[in-house]
Amino acid sequence: MFPSKRFTQWSHVLTGLLVACALVQAGPARAQGEDAKLEGFFKAHLEETFQMRPLEATTLGDHRFDARLDDLSPQARAGWLAQTRNRLAALSKEVKYTNLSRDGQIDFDILRAELVRNVWLAENTHPFEEDPRTYGAYINDSVYSLLTQSTLPKETNVGNALSRMREIPRIVTTARETLHNPPRAILETAIRQNRGAIGFYEKEIFELVGNSPQVPELRKAAGPVVEALQAYQKFLEADLLPRANGDWRLGPKKFARKLELVLDAGLTADQVLADAEAEFARVQRDLYVVARQLWSGYYPGAPLPPDDDAGRRATIAQVTAAVSREHGEPEALVRDAKATVGRIQAFIRDHDILRLPEPDRCQVIEMPEFKRGNSLAYLESALPLDPTGSSIYAVSPPPSDWDAARVRSFLEEYNRHMLQVLTIHEAYPGHYVQLEYSNRSHSLIRRVLQSGVFMEGWAVYTEQMMLDQGYGDRDLALRLNQLKFYLRAVANTILDHKMHCTAMSDEQALRFLTEGAYQSDGEARLKLIRAKQSSVQLSTYFVGRMAHFRLRQQIQREQGDTFQLGRYHEAVLDHGSVPVKYLPELVRRRLLQPR
Repeated sequence: MFPSKRFTQWSHVLTGLLVACALVQAGPARAQGEDAKLEGFFKAHLEETFQMRPLEATTLGDHRFDARLDDLSPQARAGWLAQTRNRLAALSKEVKYTNLSRDGQIDFDILRAELVRNVWLAENTHPFEEDPRTYGAYINDSVYSLLTQSTLPKETNVGNALSRMREIPRIVTTARETLHNPPRAILETAIRQNRGAIGFYEKEIFELVGNSPQVPELRKAAGPVVEALQAYQKFLEADLLPRANGDWRLGPKKFARKLELVLDAGLTADQVLADAEAEFARVQRDLYVVARQLWSGYYPGAPLPPDDDAGRRATIAQVTAAVSREHGEPEALVRDAKATVGRIQAFIRDHDILRLPEPDRCQVIEMPEFKRGNSLAYLESALPLDPTGSSIYAVSPPPSDWDAARVRSFLEEYNRHMLQVLTIHEAYPGHYVQLEYSNRSHSLIRRVLQSGVFMEGWAVYTEQMMLDQGYGDRDLALRLNQLKFYLRAVANTILDHKMHCTAMSDEQALRFLTEGAYQSDGEARLKLIRAKQSSVQLSTYFVGRMAHFRLRQQIQREQGDTFQLGRYHEAVLDHGSVPVKYLPELVRRRLLQPR
């Protein structure tokens, strides 16, 4: 669900360009001729960036830098931007586009687009100054990822974690010196997440490490970290919060440019909005058809509301509310999510949806406290350059400080039907499966520079596709939740545009989400916060889904009776997480080859 699971909104500037030269030598087939020049250019560029941003090496699976953390000073970050500009200027000089193979040309375009995008984002957004969540990756994820996803020996990972922990007070000092006037909605989430970080270094890190002779040293190192984070908490709450008056709206001009650059789908912001508004009306009609069939089962003897606009909305809202009450207990949410996995996997195999990755490396866990605050779940995939590591499907129970009414609203939103849709999206055959395929790509550039639109769009596409193929035994309550979940993706796109490009108020946004998209009050408020904390990312789900859906329709029409769904899906996933505008060409070419 949120965001892309491997990359966060702020880190898009940082993360997209990194990969380890030491590890790629063991990757798939080596490039030839001008394609080899392009790969060499990319490797040289990435080696430079690793020296400046060691955490990014860890993020993608190069563990040579696991004991270090970045210099986040303004001077150092200016060096990051200068290096990106220099590489952009050098790309066309060092690599001749016309001499590349067609695949090489696509890789060239992907790299050039990423460099252009990162320069623009660095010049037009200021996460280190305005978004305190930015520092969370250095405070939390830098250590957590070593202990959960690295395939190095445990002793080595703990040793690297110890080294990074000693640098965390420096990161906190830089944060305090750099942050000023953040938007209040963003700071409030950072405050909550920092409390979780304190808990992580007080307790959870020792649970992760378990029995180890390094535990005494770990406890000694954790003390100064906790002390620094406690002081940072006071700074965030007592100093920064009273002056948190920053404007979270990006504005129509910047939003439009960012959407074109980040989505890289060949669409303008106005085109995306118009498409979403048309789809919003269509999904509403489908929801009514399903809700009408369910009505008598949930409201026996009660007359169906009139078949007009108000009556159709009432029918959907009342049936959705009744279905939502079919949920588990908060303490069982993670267990319930695990229970969905086996039957979904069996269906995929039995119906040849695609070939599942072997071995299965996906773990279902309870979301760490310091990562909570925006959504119920996420998928952290195995790293592109350490692909035999674990992927993590994390599910978040309701936060402990919520009252009973808010917990109930949360559980109703993620009822037992919706939880199945969520597992399809996040894991099988959604993000986990797709990213396992992506990690096998022959292209180094495609393994590293992944399109969020492709990834999120694939995950949303699979929700409807699985039910269309028969998953759930035609359970209309499940279909209702799938449609509602998809309506959320469409609504997110409309919300994304209107929150950042118009003067849409909180009240208008909440009414749109609760009355128009049938979301619970709790879920709508979380989405409102998320819309303020990001821009453009909420549009990736819908734009990507429409690209995947439309291509499927085109190919199926072209192939007629010879169309094979499993073969088609594997052809889509075979090229890595490429920008969706390249998919028609790549998929058609792949379908000419044996499965």
